[in-house]
Amino acid sequence: MKKPIFGNMLTAMITPFDKDLKLNINAAEKVVDHLISTGTEAIVVAGTTGESPTLTHDEEFTLFKEALKMAQGKIKIIAGTGSNSTETAVASTKEAQEIGVDGAMIVVPYYNKPSQEGMYQHFKKIADNTDMPLIIYNIPGRTGVNMEPSTVARLAEVKNYIAVKEASGNIDQVAKIREITPSDFIIYSGDDNMTLPIMEKGGAGVISVASHVAGLMIKEMIDKYIEGNTDEAKIIDKKLADLFKVLFITTNPTPVKAAMNILGFDAGKPRLPLIDATDEEKEKIKKTMKELGLL
Repeated sequence: MKKPIFGNMLTAMITPFDKDLKLNINAAEKVVDHLISTGTEAIVVAGTTGESPTLTHDEEFTLFKEALKMAQGKIKIIAGTGSNSTETAVASTKEAQEIGVDGAMIVVPYYNKPSQEGMYQHFKKIADNTDMPLIIYNIPGRTGVNMEPSTVARLAEVKNYIAVKEASGNIDQVAKIREITPSDFIIYSGDDNMTLPIMEKGGAGVISVASHVAGLMIKEMIDKYIEGNTDEAKIIDKKLADLFKVLFITTNPTPVKAAMNILGFDAGKPRLPLIDATDEEKEKIKKTMKELGLL
């Protein structure tokens, strides 16, 4: 398998906030350094895990600029520029390209519930306005609508779309995407617990949340699988199962922010309408991390 342009293990990065819920750039720099040192090959900034629904556009653009400085060319920066307004997504993607990021991830429009043709036209218009490599993000549980494999395949023929982040939870859908897209079109798992099953269907790796706290283990799992050591990869996957589960004990990114705070990073709390993890949830997260030797 050819090495994907953005690598095999990407991280959908949290956005650290200070006590006043303003951007905490100093804390973000420490998170970036940590991700680089634990195997992350590219970072998605201002995605769902980065709390994009409650970030202003100016804050997103600030994060793109700062992340580029922090990365210092060591890893690639992918901007989350999707929107349920096509014009907004076009404008944000153009701004991200101007800032100099390495690519953009575009989520399926949420709430509007567009048809498959509407989705295609939305994504095509974004691609027509940028030269950057683009990743489709399909997450029906958040958007309320599923991008079907046939639509993914149509977009795979558009020069900019190099990958899809698949978080439908439907392994048959992943298999169909692999069957009807070009062999160089990349499929990433959008769920940590689906990484190996998706790789077994021809996926390249994961855009991960759990890599914030278990990056080295996840990277080893992916590398083992690519090397053909599938049994060893499955052993690591099994070890990580409880972590993958507990990091979604409540709405993402609440648990992973709690986990990063436990590790000593100033991740802060999520912005409303999300709330901080409860004491009980934090204890469960801490216990799972201890059992894995992550504390």
